[in-house]
Amino acid sequence: MSRTRRLGLAIGLVALTALAYGPAYRAGFIWDDDSYVVDNPTLRDLGGLRRIWLDARANPQYYPMVFTSFWIERRLWGLEPLGYHAVNVGLHAACAVLLWRLLSVLAIPGAWFGGALFALHPVHVESVAWIAERKNVLSGAFFLAAALAYARGALARPERARRAGPGCPGGARGWAPVSFALFACALLSKTVAAVLPASLAIVLFWKRGRLERRDVAWLGAMLVLGGAAASRTAWLEVHQVGAQGEAFDLTLVERFLVAGRAFWFYLGKLVWPVPLSFVYPRWEARTEAAEAWALLVGAVAFFAGLGALVPRLGGGPLAAFLHFAVALAPASGLFNVYPMRYSFVADHFQYLASIGVVTVV
Repeated sequence: MSRTRRLGLAIGLVALTALAYGPAYRAGFIWDDDSYVVDNPTLRDLGGLRRIWLDARANPQYYPMVFTSFWIERRLWGLEPLGYHAVNVGLHAACAVLLWRLLSVLAIPGAWFGGALFALHPVHVESVAWIAERKNVLSGAFFLAAALAYARGALARPERARRAGPGCPGGARGWAPVSFALFACALLSKTVAAVLPASLAIVLFWKRGRLERRDVAWLGAMLVLGGAAASRTAWLEVHQVGAQGEAFDLTLVERFLVAGRAFWFYLGKLVWPVPLSFVYPRWEARTEAAEAWALLVGAVAFFAGLGALVPRLGGGPLAAFLHFAVALAPASGLFNVYPMRYSFVADHFQYLASIGVVTVV
């Protein structure tokens, strides 16, 4: 495909996204946009910028890339919400373009349609039109850029990658450091990006049937960095954000039952996104509920079935749904996150996870 055609298709994705999110440009600030932007003292001066990076307790969560972007915007357009909404929409459009290019590198048929489906799916409105969810669209852009960089080196030109020396940008050795740096930026935007090394490992097993030594080294380093960031976020979520108390006192079995039901909830919203809600009703996690066990067993059986169908369907569907499950795990009820006080599920929790189902489509 020529560079001109690629540019035209990218502009098409951006235009579709900008048009679809037209109503967001007229929207204002909602819910915790006040603590993130309107009443945030760290956005007011240069001292606040230092605190954004050096004081983990200066903001509701330690996502310095996000709050730095807000700090810059505060200088540009003050508290006019239009600018913040436009940047969110722009980042979502960038995610759609990056996903299209990633699916192209992975040789997925209909890659541009996959990018368009991701851009326009109604389940992503919460992530894009809610200013505080800059976390999702910014981390998503870095996440997809990191995945694309690694895939280019590891899969796009295997012969060139094998011949490439250290530091050569055309081979895996050159792209892996770029991917690692982008991954670090994704973690500093939202910790759910920590699932990237697992997702990359799934893709490499699917496409190559193995992990090479350099993959183990780089993905292992990503895993360590992601684990450290996740541990920090989990501690802050409990001790600073307030994810503790009776609403979070669940046994391990109850957490798996919640995760089983959440899996089908999110898949259902992707297949049929009606109705959508800013806050869904919080269901009871009861071990005596037969329905809860059926949903959990059904989720396990679903993956067993995909595994059994690999000889007929190939490994693509299994790999895609494994990414879906892995990316959902951090906010599926297995760990304490503050929104669980109101509901076990939220549309913005599946922003990265939805890529798996989009890929299958």
